Amino acid sequence: MNEKDDGKVRLDKWLWAARFYKTRALAKAAIEGGKVHCRGERCKPSKEPRIGDELLIRSGFDERTVVVQALSVVRRGAPEAQALYAETAESIARREHAALQRKAGALGVETDGRPSKKQRRQLQQFRGNQDQ
Repeated sequence: MNEKDDGKVRLDKWLWAARFYKTRALAKAAIEGGKVHCRGERCKPSKEPRIGDELLIRSGFDERTVVVQALSVVRRGAPEAQALYAETAESIARREHAALQRKAGALGVETDGRPSKKQRRQLQQFRGNQDQ
């Protein structure tokens, strides 16, 4: 699948080719922001992933642990992109569990809506609001 003859590819390019990010710039920003870890460590966009490397990729609420299966610098269709990596079983289970929790509302903060007039006064008094 690799178009280069030396078998080297940048990490940001591989993430883009594997369709984790829509653009290379987004992939680079995610790597620089610490959202991608290679072998348990933060890395740079110029890092060259090797077959068998384990990557931890955080995107939104999702956190995926994938193992690099092939290298490519060309972005192709989704079925070919999915052949570049294999997601670990525990990663899939973690993501599904987190999705169920989000769906059930277990991670969100529940409130009774807007505070009443009395509750607003108490909040203002607690915060020390001297505007009155």
